[in-house]
Amino acid sequence: MKDREVIIRVKGLVKKFGSFVANDHLTFEVYRGEIFGFLGANGAGKTTAIRILSGLSYPTSGEIEVAGYDVYTQREKIKSSIGYMCQKFSLYEDLTVKENIRFYAGIYGLSDSQIRAKTSVLIDKLDMHEAENKLVKDLPTGWKQKLAFSVAVFHEPKLVFLDEPTGGVDPITRRKFWELIYDTASGGITVFVTTHYMDEAEYCDRISIMSEGRIEALDTPENLKKRYSAKNMDEVFLKIARN
Repeated sequence: MKDREVIIRVKGLVKKFGSFVANDHLTFEVYRGEIFGFLGANGAGKTTAIRILSGLSYPTSGEIEVAGYDVYTQREKIKSSIGYMCQKFSLYEDLTVKENIRFYAGIYGLSDSQIRAKTSVLIDKLDMHEAENKLVKDLPTGWKQKLAFSVAVFHEPKLVFLDEPTGGVDPITRRKFWELIYDTASGGITVFVTTHYMDEAEYCDRISIMSEGRIEALDTPENLKKRYSAKNMDEVFLKIARN
Protein backbone atom coordinates (compact mmCIF):
# COMPACT_ATOMS: atom_id res chain seq x y z
CA MET A 1 0.00 0.00 0.00
CA LYS A 2 3.00 2.28 0.02
CA ASP A 3 2.10 3.76 -3.36
CA ARG A 4 -1.44 4.66 -2.25
CA GLU A 5 -2.44 8.16 -1.20
CA VAL A 6 -2.28 8.65 2.57
CA ILE A 7 -5.46 10.26 3.93
CA ILE A 8 -4.66 10.02 7.63
CA ARG A 9 -1.12 10.19 9.00
CA VAL A 10 -0.64 9.78 12.75
CA LYS A 11 2.70 9.69 14.55
CA GLY A 12 3.01 9.51 18.32
CA LEU A 13 -0.51 10.73 19.14
CA VAL A 14 -0.95 11.28 22.87
CA LYS A 15 -4.11 12.55 24.55
CA LYS A 16 -4.19 13.06 28.31
CA PHE A 17 -6.99 14.10 30.64
CA GLY A 18 -5.07 15.13 33.73
CA SER A 19 -2.99 12.09 34.66
CA PHE A 20 -5.18 9.72 32.62
CA VAL A 21 -3.74 8.74 29.21
CA ALA A 22 -6.59 8.09 26.78
CA ASN A 23 -4.37 7.73 23.68
CA ASP A 24 -0.85 6.44 24.30
CA HIS A 25 1.55 7.18 21.40
CA LEU A 26 -0.66 6.01 18.53
CA THR A 27 1.08 5.70 15.15
CA PHE A 28 -0.65 4.57 11.95
CA GLU A 29 -1.64 5.57 8.40
CA VAL A 30 -4.92 5.22 6.52
CA TYR A 31 -5.14 5.19 2.73
CA ARG A 32 -7.54 6.62 0.16
CA GLY A 33 -10.50 4.34 -0.55
CA GLU A 34 -9.66 2.04 2.34
CA ILE A 35 -12.13 0.62 4.87
CA PHE A 36 -10.17 0.97 8.09
CA GLY A 37 -11.53 -0.67 11.21
CA PHE A 38 -10.73 0.92 14.57
CA LEU A 39 -11.57 -1.70 17.17
CA GLY A 40 -11.39 -1.95 20.93
CA ALA A 41 -13.48 -2.42 24.05
CA ASN A 42 -15.39 0.48 25.58
CA GLY A 43 -12.86 2.84 27.16
CA ALA A 44 -10.01 1.76 24.88
CA GLY A 45 -9.65 5.29 23.49
CA LYS A 46 -11.35 4.95 20.10
CA THR A 47 -13.80 7.85 20.35
CA THR A 48 -11.14 10.14 21.82
CA ALA A 49 -8.92 9.49 18.80
CA ILE A 50 -11.78 10.05 16.35
CA ARG A 51 -12.62 13.39 17.97
CA ILE A 52 -9.01 14.48 17.43
CA LEU A 53 -8.89 13.21 13.85
CA SER A 54 -12.16 14.97 12.99
CA GLY A 55 -10.98 18.31 14.34
CA LEU A 56 -13.22 18.34 17.42
CA SER A 57 -10.46 18.01 20.00
CA TYR A 58 -6.77 18.86 20.33
CA PRO A 59 -4.15 16.18 20.98
CA THR A 60 -1.77 16.59 23.88
CA SER A 61 1.13 15.82 21.55
CA GLY A 62 2.02 14.05 18.32
CA GLU A 63 2.03 14.72 14.58
CA ILE A 64 -1.37 14.29 12.93
CA GLU A 65 -2.55 15.11 9.40
CA VAL A 66 -6.04 14.42 8.05
CA ALA A 67 -6.82 14.89 4.36
CA GLY A 68 -3.53 16.79 4.08
CA TYR A 69 -4.37 19.23 6.89
CA ASP A 70 -2.74 19.68 10.29
CA VAL A 71 -4.98 19.03 13.32
CA TYR A 72 -3.38 21.85 15.30
CA THR A 73 -3.71 24.68 12.78
CA GLN A 74 -6.22 23.61 10.09
CA ARG A 75 -9.13 22.10 11.98
CA GLU A 76 -11.81 23.93 9.97
CA LYS A 77 -10.37 22.64 6.70
CA ILE A 78 -10.40 19.14 8.15
CA LYS A 79 -14.06 19.49 9.11
CA SER A 80 -15.01 20.53 5.57
CA SER A 81 -13.15 17.54 4.10
CA ILE A 82 -14.77 14.81 6.17
CA GLY A 83 -18.12 13.27 6.96
CA TYR A 84 -19.17 11.97 10.37
CA MET A 85 -21.81 9.56 11.61
CA CYS A 86 -22.26 8.23 15.13
CA GLN A 87 -24.47 5.58 16.72
CA LYS A 88 -27.26 8.11 17.31
CA PHE A 89 -27.39 8.66 13.53
CA SER A 90 -26.91 12.48 13.80
CA LEU A 91 -30.36 13.26 12.39
CA TYR A 92 -33.01 15.72 13.56
CA GLU A 93 -36.05 13.62 14.52
CA ASP A 94 -38.55 16.47 14.08
CA LEU A 95 -37.45 17.28 10.53
CA THR A 96 -38.53 15.34 7.46
CA VAL A 97 -36.18 13.25 5.35
CA LYS A 98 -35.80 16.02 2.76
CA GLU A 99 -35.40 18.71 5.42
CA ASN A 100 -32.57 16.76 7.06
CA ILE A 101 -30.83 16.41 3.72
CA ARG A 102 -31.18 20.12 2.94
CA PHE A 103 -30.06 21.14 6.43
CA TYR A 104 -26.83 19.12 6.39
CA ALA A 105 -26.09 19.92 2.75
CA GLY A 106 -26.29 23.62 3.65
CA ILE A 107 -23.87 23.11 6.54
CA TYR A 108 -21.46 21.42 4.15
CA GLY A 109 -21.63 24.46 1.87
CA LEU A 110 -23.48 23.07 -1.13
CA SER A 111 -25.43 25.53 -3.31
CA ASP A 112 -29.22 25.40 -3.65
CA SER A 113 -28.96 23.96 -7.17
CA GLN A 114 -26.52 21.27 -6.00
CA ILE A 115 -28.77 20.39 -3.09
CA ARG A 116 -31.85 20.03 -5.31
CA ALA A 117 -30.07 17.85 -7.86
CA LYS A 118 -28.26 15.65 -5.35
CA THR A 119 -31.34 15.27 -3.13
CA SER A 120 -33.31 13.86 -6.04
CA VAL A 121 -30.52 11.39 -6.84
CA LEU A 122 -30.24 10.34 -3.19
CA ILE A 123 -33.97 9.77 -2.76
CA ASP A 124 -33.88 7.58 -5.87
CA LYS A 125 -30.85 5.66 -4.61
CA LEU A 126 -32.40 5.00 -1.21
CA ASP A 127 -35.83 4.26 -2.72
CA MET A 128 -37.42 6.61 -0.19
CA HIS A 129 -39.94 8.45 -2.40
CA GLU A 130 -42.84 7.47 -0.16
CA ALA A 131 -40.96 8.63 2.94
CA GLU A 132 -39.27 11.83 1.74
CA ASN A 133 -41.80 14.06 3.51
CA LYS A 134 -42.09 11.93 6.66
CA LEU A 135 -40.57 12.97 9.96
CA VAL A 136 -37.37 11.08 10.70
CA LYS A 137 -38.74 9.93 14.08
CA ASP A 138 -41.40 7.93 12.21
CA LEU A 139 -38.89 5.98 10.09
CA PRO A 140 -37.75 2.40 10.81
CA THR A 141 -34.28 2.20 12.36
CA GLY A 142 -32.72 0.73 9.22
CA TRP A 143 -33.97 3.65 7.12
CA LYS A 144 -32.64 6.16 9.65
CA GLN A 145 -29.28 4.45 9.50
CA LYS A 146 -29.09 4.55 5.70
CA LEU A 147 -30.20 8.17 5.63
CA ALA A 148 -27.68 9.25 8.28
CA PHE A 149 -24.83 7.61 6.39
CA SER A 150 -25.95 9.08 3.05
CA VAL A 151 -26.15 12.56 4.61
CA ALA A 152 -22.63 12.14 6.04
CA VAL A 153 -21.20 11.56 2.55
CA PHE A 154 -23.62 13.83 0.67
CA HIS A 155 -20.89 16.42 0.03
CA GLU A 156 -18.50 13.74 -1.28
CA PRO A 157 -15.81 14.13 1.42
CA LYS A 158 -12.36 12.58 1.24
CA LEU A 159 -13.19 10.39 4.21
CA VAL A 160 -16.03 9.57 6.55
CA PHE A 161 -15.82 8.65 10.22
CA LEU A 162 -18.38 6.10 11.44
CA ASP A 163 -18.41 5.81 15.22
CA GLU A 164 -20.28 2.63 16.24
CA PRO A 165 -22.75 3.16 13.36
CA THR A 166 -24.45 -0.25 13.61
CA GLY A 167 -25.10 -0.40 17.34
CA GLY A 168 -28.56 -1.60 18.24
CA VAL A 169 -29.65 -2.82 14.79
CA ASP A 170 -30.37 -6.37 13.66
CA PRO A 171 -27.82 -8.49 11.71
CA ILE A 172 -29.66 -8.18 8.36
CA THR A 173 -29.80 -4.37 8.64
CA ARG A 174 -26.10 -4.33 9.60
CA ARG A 175 -25.19 -6.38 6.52
CA LYS A 176 -27.16 -4.05 4.23
CA PHE A 177 -25.46 -1.09 5.82
CA TRP A 178 -22.08 -2.59 5.00
CA GLU A 179 -23.13 -2.79 1.37
CA LEU A 180 -23.46 1.01 1.48
CA ILE A 181 -19.97 1.22 3.00
CA TYR A 182 -18.49 -0.94 0.23
CA ASP A 183 -20.18 1.18 -2.42
CA THR A 184 -18.83 4.38 -0.86
CA ALA A 185 -15.27 3.07 -0.55
CA SER A 186 -15.31 1.85 -4.16
CA GLY A 187 -15.91 5.48 -5.17
CA GLY A 188 -12.66 6.54 -3.48
CA ILE A 189 -14.00 7.78 -0.14
CA THR A 190 -12.04 6.44 2.82
CA VAL A 191 -14.17 4.85 5.54
CA PHE A 192 -12.84 4.95 9.11
CA VAL A 193 -15.16 2.84 11.25
CA THR A 194 -15.29 1.85 14.91
CA THR A 195 -17.29 -1.18 15.93
CA HIS A 196 -17.51 -3.70 18.74
CA TYR A 197 -19.01 -6.36 16.43
CA MET A 198 -16.13 -8.68 15.59
CA ASP A 199 -17.89 -10.12 12.54
CA GLU A 200 -17.81 -6.61 11.04
CA ALA A 201 -14.05 -6.54 11.47
CA GLU A 202 -13.91 -9.19 8.74
CA TYR A 203 -15.36 -6.66 6.29
CA CYS A 204 -12.51 -4.15 6.72
CA ASP A 205 -9.41 -3.90 4.55
CA ARG A 206 -7.24 -3.40 7.63
CA ILE A 207 -7.90 -3.36 11.35
CA SER A 208 -6.35 -1.60 14.29
CA ILE A 209 -7.11 -3.13 17.69
CA MET A 210 -6.77 -0.86 20.72
CA SER A 211 -6.43 -1.79 24.36
CA GLU A 212 -6.00 0.65 27.25
CA GLY A 213 -5.17 3.53 24.94
CA ARG A 214 -2.60 1.73 22.82
CA ILE A 215 -2.67 0.04 19.43
CA GLU A 216 -1.88 -3.61 20.12
CA ALA A 217 -2.30 -4.92 16.56
CA LEU A 218 -2.71 -3.48 13.06
CA ASP A 219 -3.03 -5.59 9.90
CA THR A 220 -5.51 -7.23 7.54
CA PRO A 221 -8.07 -9.58 9.10
CA GLU A 222 -6.47 -12.59 7.43
CA ASN A 223 -2.97 -11.72 8.64
CA LEU A 224 -4.20 -11.13 12.18
CA LYS A 225 -5.97 -14.49 12.26
CA LYS A 226 -2.78 -16.19 11.09
CA ARG A 227 -0.60 -14.31 13.58
CA TYR A 228 -2.80 -15.26 16.53
CA SER A 229 -3.70 -18.76 15.25
CA ALA A 230 -7.36 -17.79 15.40
CA LYS A 231 -10.39 -18.99 13.46
CA ASN A 232 -12.09 -15.60 13.51
CA MET A 233 -11.69 -12.03 14.75
CA ASP A 234 -13.48 -12.84 18.00
CA GLU A 235 -10.60 -15.15 18.91
CA VAL A 236 -8.03 -12.55 17.86
CA PHE A 237 -9.66 -9.92 20.03
CA LEU A 238 -9.89 -12.24 23.05
CA LYS A 239 -6.24 -13.24 22.80
CA ILE A 240 -5.14 -9.60 22.61
CA ALA A 241 -7.42 -8.64 25.51
CA ARG A 242 -6.08 -11.45 27.68
CA ASN A 243 -2.51 -10.40 27.03
